Amino acid sequence: MSSDSDQQDVEAPRIEFPCLYPIKIIGISEGEFELEVVEVVERHTGKIDAELIKIRNSSKSNYISVTVTIAATGEEQLQNIFQDLKAVSKVKMVL
Repeated sequence: MSSDSDQQDVEAPRIEFPCLYPIKIIGISEGEFELEVVEVVERHTGKIDAELIKIRNSSKSNYISVTVTIAATGEEQLQNIFQDLKAVSKVKMVL
């Protein structure tokens, strides 16, 4: 049995870079949303192979999710990608 102090000492697992890292972007399904968000990610990663991009529409096609798997090089890169994606007006959530 562990005590509360033992649980506080345990850190969340750290990501070991480089690694494959999926980023899921959810937004309003209008215009060329998927192209726009992939372009934002590619500013930080270089060209992404089409096989590493998955697109799924919501049941009523009001929203779209784009999952892009990147070769992440570090936490700073991920923070910059998330920040730039959140600045896109049609983006509602980045996971």
